[in-house]
Amino acid sequence: MKFRLFLHSFNRNQLRLAIIQIKISLSELESIDTSIVLLPIKKKRFCVLRSPHIDKDSREEFEIQTHKCLMDINITSFSIINKLLNLEIPAGVVSSFKFFY
Repeated sequence: MKFRLFLHSFNRNQLRLAIIQIKISLSELESIDTSIVLLPIKKKRFCVLRSPHIDKDSREEFEIQTHKCLMDINITSFSIINKLLNLEIPAGVVSSFKFFY
């Protein structure tokens, strides 16, 4: 059975820390065949007027970068799934998963 874990975060360092924690926990569980794919960074740019009434030429630009990662894990038993779901990852990292048979 294959388990696909999708992680994303606004902070690159927190995402890398989560990947390292998952790798360490999988090495303790003796899971076989883990593949990690870093997906392209999504950038959203916003342009905001500094003053709403005058000076339309005066603007500020902001950018939000979303870092993403995809992990495919071959699972031999359901105890591995329980330990992965109970694993504490950094607060800024959001995870979702899918099962493939």
